[in-house]
Amino acid sequence: MMMMMATAYDFELPIKSEEHLQDFINLAFGVKLPDVQVCPNHSTPWQAFCDAYFARYPVIVIKASRGFGGKSFMLALLSLVEALTLKADVSLLGGSGAQSKIILEHMAKFWNYKSAPRNLLVSDIQQEMRFAWGNKVRALMASQTSVRGPHNPRLRCDEIDEMDIRILDAALGQPMSTDAVPAQTILSSTHQNADGTMTEILRRAAVNGYKVHEWCWREASAQPNGWLTQEEIERKRSEVSATMWAVEYDLQEPSPESRAIMPEKVEMMFRPELGVYEGKAREYIEIEAPIPGAAYVTGADWARKQDWTIIITMRTDIRPMKIVTYERMGRLPWPVMIERLDYVNERYKVQTSAHDGTGLGDVVNDYLKTQSVPVIMSGRTRQDMLSECISAIENEVIISPDISYFKNELKYASVDDVYGSGHLPDSLSALALAYRNVGYSHMGGIYL
Repeated sequence: MMMMMATAYDFELPIKSEEHLQDFINLAFGVKLPDVQVCPNHSTPWQAFCDAYFARYPVIVIKASRGFGGKSFMLALLSLVEALTLKADVSLLGGSGAQSKIILEHMAKFWNYKSAPRNLLVSDIQQEMRFAWGNKVRALMASQTSVRGPHNPRLRCDEIDEMDIRILDAALGQPMSTDAVPAQTILSSTHQNADGTMTEILRRAAVNGYKVHEWCWREASAQPNGWLTQEEIERKRSEVSATMWAVEYDLQEPSPESRAIMPEKVEMMFRPELGVYEGKAREYIEIEAPIPGAAYVTGADWARKQDWTIIITMRTDIRPMKIVTYERMGRLPWPVMIERLDYVNERYKVQTSAHDGTGLGDVVNDYLKTQSVPVIMSGRTRQDMLSECISAIENEVIISPDISYFKNELKYASVDDVYGSGHLPDSLSALALAYRNVGYSHMGGIYL
């Protein structure tokens, strides 16, 4: 084991436990990160720090309050500790080159602590820090050329909502594991733009299984170890608008002006009491076995080059109507995917089934064993079908188990995705196809 010596302590490297990691940070830099969860479904800075340091997840998304969340401070500390104790090369990328340098400036302040291991720093602090191990922490410029250079195992991105998604995508392709240090990426930001980079990353998190850590000023002020005082919180609250406070400090959703469906109505549709699921690929979700005498419909949207096949079964003889099955599949052979539609149609003795027949010709019909109507998703037919489905969601006519992938597809669907040239979310397409089969009457704008 390699020994690391500093002013008044030593450690065996690599550090293998959270307890020893905390001891090192406290002794070397006098820091203890907040670790008290206050809000439901929130995390803490310390939990995120440990998950990243020990590379428990290849990609971690951090959503935290602006200023009060301490994102840049935590990323600076993490990068420094990784460089010192893992001997890792670390890349820093901000929404701008200036943001990357802010993290370096935070790191510089840590060296002023009385027992910081300054003997291990072998360079001046400008665009990068170099260490006695031969590794370095480097601040990248927010450009294609800069981010495509290093293949460092650790990538720490800050304020990504201010970053061009093309630059971020280029950076995401760079981290590579070494024999001693597994690759690990953090994508951190306040979420302030309804259709910005952070929204896209949260969509990907639901699809790809990224770990999401979220905390607000309440976790940052919780004692012990909270870094905010009540005076600071009240001062900032008095300085910003109510809308800014709600979005950037209380972490409410950004303005939904360009969303196709009201986000609060999407949240109301998905009921945790019916079950909580990720909606992973090949995860067949069934929350209710077939009930004799009940009425069911299905909708299927087929995967093509880059899409997912989604099959949804909905019970329609109750109000609100209820999603009882949901399944997402990748680009599998046609017989395999079509067999899954046949399965739910037969199992639930579905009254009416519909699938997207756009451009598929007789491919699906040749394999189907059960009755399902092909619907050409174009023109007025497509627009009316989607509008009716969205109206049903916003009038709380449909409920579903809490399925993360399904919910995020609906929640972040833009007007352009649904009515313009964007990509129609596969789950919304399948739900609309199912809903078109429902016999309904129009009364006062409410679908009955």
